[in-house]
Amino acid sequence: MNSQVTQYSQHLQRRLLSLNWDRIGDNLLQRFSTIILATVIFAVILWLGKWLINSFFKRTSKIEFMGGFHRAATFRALTLNIFRYTTYFCYLYAILSLIGVPVGTLIAGAGILSIAVGLGAQSFVSDVVNGFFILLEQQFDVGDEVELNNIHGKVVGIGMRTTRVLSSDGTVNFIPNRTITVVKNFSRHDLSTNIDLQIAANAPIEQINQLISQVNDDFMIKNEKTIDGKPTIVGPISVNGQLVFRIVVTTKQNAATSLHATLLARYLKALADHNITLAK
Repeated sequence: MNSQVTQYSQHLQRRLLSLNWDRIGDNLLQRFSTIILATVIFAVILWLGKWLINSFFKRTSKIEFMGGFHRAATFRALTLNIFRYTTYFCYLYAILSLIGVPVGTLIAGAGILSIAVGLGAQSFVSDVVNGFFILLEQQFDVGDEVELNNIHGKVVGIGMRTTRVLSSDGTVNFIPNRTITVVKNFSRHDLSTNIDLQIAANAPIEQINQLISQVNDDFMIKNEKTIDGKPTIVGPISVNGQLVFRIVVTTKQNAATSLHATLLARYLKALADHNITLAK
C-alpha cells in the first residue's frame, strides 16, 4: 500500500514538473485580460444604451406619447429592462465562450433546453405574457395610483417579470406579473370621497351647514384646480346607526387622501371656533 502511494506521488511530481508553467501563466493572463476587456466593453455598451434610451424618452416627456404622459415613463422603464436583460445575456455568453465553455452546443441541445423550460422558464414566460397584456390593455402606467393583490400604492416600475409598487409607508413591493389578476386604478378618473362629521341629535344643523359652506367657499378660491366643482353638502344622515353630517368631494387624480385630510381639518377648526362639539 505504501509503495503504491509512493509511486503515485512520484508520478504526480513528474507530471507537475513536465508542465509548461510559463505557457499556462501566459494563457491565464491572456484570458483574464480578455475578460476584463470584455467587461469594460459591455459596461460601456450598457451605459451608452441607458443614456440613449433616457435621452429619447426625455424628449417625449414634454409631449403626449402613445395616449398619455405616463405611457412614456412606462415604455422607458420597460425598454431599459429589456435592454439590461439582453446586455447581461450577451455578456454571460461572451464570458463563457472566452473561458472555453461550449455555449452553442449547450443551447443547441434540445434535451437541456426542454429541461430548462420545464423547470424554470414557465413562470418567467407567464410573467412576460401577462406583463405584455397589461401594457397592451393599458391597465396601469408608471405613476398611477393602484391596488394590486391588496397592495395599495404608486407604480414606480413595470418590468418583464415584476411590477414595482411604492406604498405610502415607503415600502417597495415587487409583484410578479403573473399574480396580478385584479387591478384597481385610482388615476384614470376623478374620485369622490365622503367626509363624515359625527354629530349629536341636538346639533345645530343650520349653523353647521353655514360653517361648512363658508369653509368650502374659502377653499375653492385657492384650490379650484384641485377639485372638480364645489364640495356637495349632503347633510345629516345615518351611517351604521351613527348620525353624521356628510360632505361629498370630487377630486382630481391622486388627490383624494390629501384633500380629505385638509378639508376635514378645516371643518373641525371651524366648528371648534364656534363651540360646536362633535359626538364621540
